[in-house]
Amino acid sequence: MARWCYRHRLVVLLLWVGALFGLGFAASTAGTDYATDFSLPNTDSKRAYDLMEKAFPDSAGDTDTVVWKVDGGTVRDQSVRSRIQPALDEIGKMTGVGGVTSPYSGEQGAAQISSDGKIAYAQITFAEQANTVPKDLVQNVVDTAQNAERAGLQVELGGQAIQKVQEPPTGLAEMIGILAAAVVLFLAFGSLFAMLLPIGIAIFGVGTGLFSTQLISHVTSVPDLAPLLATLIGLGVGIDYALFIVTRHRRGILHGMAPEESAVVALNTSGRAVLFAGGTVCIALAGMLVTNLRFLDGVVIGTSLTVIFSVLAAVTLLPALLGLLGTRVLSRRQRRKLAAGGTSRSSEAESGGGPEEGQTSGAAARWSASVQRRPRTIAVLALAVMAVLALPVLGLRLGATDQGNDDASTTTRKAYDLLAEGFGPGFNGPLQVVTSGGDTDALVKGIGDTAGVARVAALPPARGVTVIQVVPTTSPQSEKTDQLIDRLRDRVIPDAGAQAHVGGVTAVSKDFSSITGDRLPYFVGTIIGLGFLLLMVAFRSLVVPLTAALMNLIAAAASFGVLVAIFQWGWGLDLLGLGKEGPINSFLPVIMLSLLFGLSMDYQVFLVSRMHEEWVHTKDNARAVRVGLAETSRVINSAALIMVCVFLAFVLSGDSGAAMAGVGLAAAVALDAFILRTALVPAAMHLLGKSNWWLPAGLEKRLPHLAVEPRESVSEEDATGGGATVVHGFVRDPEGAPVDGAVLTLLSGGGRQLDRVTLLADGSYIVSVPGPGTYLLAATADTYGARARHVVVTDEPLVYDVELAEGEVDAVN
Repeated sequence: MARWCYRHRLVVLLLWVGALFGLGFAASTAGTDYATDFSLPNTDSKRAYDLMEKAFPDSAGDTDTVVWKVDGGTVRDQSVRSRIQPALDEIGKMTGVGGVTSPYSGEQGAAQISSDGKIAYAQITFAEQANTVPKDLVQNVVDTAQNAERAGLQVELGGQAIQKVQEPPTGLAEMIGILAAAVVLFLAFGSLFAMLLPIGIAIFGVGTGLFSTQLISHVTSVPDLAPLLATLIGLGVGIDYALFIVTRHRRGILHGMAPEESAVVALNTSGRAVLFAGGTVCIALAGMLVTNLRFLDGVVIGTSLTVIFSVLAAVTLLPALLGLLGTRVLSRRQRRKLAAGGTSRSSEAESGGGPEEGQTSGAAARWSASVQRRPRTIAVLALAVMAVLALPVLGLRLGATDQGNDDASTTTRKAYDLLAEGFGPGFNGPLQVVTSGGDTDALVKGIGDTAGVARVAALPPARGVTVIQVVPTTSPQSEKTDQLIDRLRDRVIPDAGAQAHVGGVTAVSKDFSSITGDRLPYFVGTIIGLGFLLLMVAFRSLVVPLTAALMNLIAAAASFGVLVAIFQWGWGLDLLGLGKEGPINSFLPVIMLSLLFGLSMDYQVFLVSRMHEEWVHTKDNARAVRVGLAETSRVINSAALIMVCVFLAFVLSGDSGAAMAGVGLAAAVALDAFILRTALVPAAMHLLGKSNWWLPAGLEKRLPHLAVEPRESVSEEDATGGGATVVHGFVRDPEGAPVDGAVLTLLSGGGRQLDRVTLLADGSYIVSVPGPGTYLLAATADTYGARARHVVVTDEPLVYDVELAEGEVDAVN
């Protein structure tokens, strides 16, 4: 497939461009139909909602609020009324506004003025729900209301529709994330074209995924948060997956391969790992379905589609683009060196600056050797850092953010604070007790006598249903408000003998948090179990997947500890411009754990697959861990840095849920890549030794074989090009003396071991070659640096001498 895409690059490119623009045109024609439904079946708040829907089937559109406050006098003064009422009248005449309820409309409006007369509010009812109200109309409402301000008269607006107009321009977060990723890629590759490749793949993957999600929103319920989360994860994995493949392709060209062969090998090795990694991300996302929270179904659809399109773009569009670029994926310095006839050795590749090309004396190799020398110390230090960061998670409180958590400079936050000041903290989150039978008067009296209730009022009954508005004395996010809901449900309603249910946004949020907390263990168990099985099949080990599962739990605990410290305790919120502290969004643990487990599996696959490859060839655990870490840590860290940039950019999205997810995922990826995969995992694998690769014989026979890297056979040309031959020569040190105990290994181009011998007494060796072709010859010895070179074998035996230098760090490419 890779070869076909490479050779038919224009066809592949046109197909992808056609798909992107075709889906984009269809999506723009159909429009969006996103809907956020937090209601849960078999909960008290859902029963209250169903009763209200029965009583008021023709409910109006979104209701927003205009709030004003005077410094002197009262809001009833003619000087105030003469400025506010004309503005309200003008708003009421706008097309798309269903009506305006003014505090100056007789006795009914008197309740909309605070007891001290300093604060009043008017309710604006739009004809449509918040996500479909035209932005221009909302902006006109805001401008008209705020034009009534004067010295001593403050006017602010709150509500979901109002919140939409104060968000940054759509796409700002994405653009900043892409620009930051571009800088990292350019520094890593040193080539403009190589930098553009991962970004282009991510744009195609995210674009087709988002347009498809937009179309699917017309046939199933997709929350408006889904596109943001899909963009967040799509940009991250799209850039990372392309980075891994481009890295392997550049390495192949630097080692003397033709661009087409290099692309094919890159897709047949790193491309397979990308397919496996993308599959694990989708499996982790699908784990959200275990929670049976309908709100999350659309999130699973949107994010999974985007990941799938990103993987497809990486394994089909990317080889086509590699074919268009040829050797221009290398930096100019590398191209000049290649043109001069020099292929890159592992010790020379660093000159080009790619993340994959580490010098044998480079930082990655030195760190890998340090981990091997001091695994206990490094493991203890890494665990201590993660434990300290995880401590705040013990105080985790789930809930829902509202406009009281907005930045203090926003009009929605100011309106929220004014309403709390004038009418009490519970005014921003009233409860709705919906009753369909029993003694309503007794229920109203019982609610009014309950501790924690500021005001209670029964609305006129409709179709046998009465709605009782209950204003708590505490804010919607207060634990005392949750306790009030429990008191109403468990004691007050049963004591009154009424058939009633407690609903409203605050009650829905509480039920959602409770259900999420109850189902979270099943969800975590599901995704850990699936991940364990996948890694066990891929790496033929019980210990490797068990280690990965433990590391995922440690990463999750530490990242949630960071979230609690920032968003719940308020550490650094002002610095980040993220508003006021509050509970962690109820849906965030499920979404974030899905993404975190998927991304963690990516890094685990790329790290351990290289270790596993070395283990299969040498059966030397220390060497396998050392070489795997030295060769993959730079590319994993580069990929993680890109993800951190993309995720942190979503702080600027204007959506508190996306900002919280962005910060949490950025922390999780940084901790996972820079501490766990770079320090704790390899240190633990050094300590565990050969038991890392233990698998009971009975289980080995029963497990299916799933190779992340291909089991490469001798090429067709090799198989038909002649009989077996040999490579032979001497292995000596710089002084010309034989290297005692050196081992020579012959491998196919993809890493399959073909022959392995120990040096003879006179320093000579001879290895068998199945036929003419290109092979990799690796020489290793204790205390000596390793050498690995491509050798081209013809029909005749090849003489090849190797020199090993003592004291060099081993980092075989």
